[in-house]
Amino acid sequence: QVQLQESGGGPVQAGDSLRLSCAVSGYIYSSYLMGWFRQAPGKEREGVAAIDSDGTTVYTEGVKGRFTISIDTAQNLLKATVYLQMNSLKPEDTAMYYCAASRGIATIALDEFRTWGQGTQVTVSS
Repeated sequence: QVQLQESGGGPVQAGDSLRLSCAVSGYIYSSYLMGWFRQAPGKEREGVAAIDSDGTTVYTEGVKGRFTISIDTAQNLLKATVYLQMNSLKPEDTAMYYCAASRGIATIALDEFRTWGQGTQVTVSS
């Protein structure tokens, strides 16, 4: 069973950069799909970025050009790390960020993901 552990969150100033990491353990299958989601207080969880095993990436409109998702996988697919590089951060990026795993083509549709991490908090002050 895949397990996910996020890290890298914290308080930053507007305009700063931050890189989130998601440590993945357990076999992730060759047709993996990995995503980053976020949830701000009082709001629904939303998709931020996703990457599939073909290297195809998708982003929500508000982070295009600022955020980059990437993945490093072990050859046996038993371990991986998913990154979310976040540049030019804005106060509206403040949220709990979650890593999620599934199988299939790149999408940030919430219901396509089955396995979730515990989240890491990102707070951007103006």
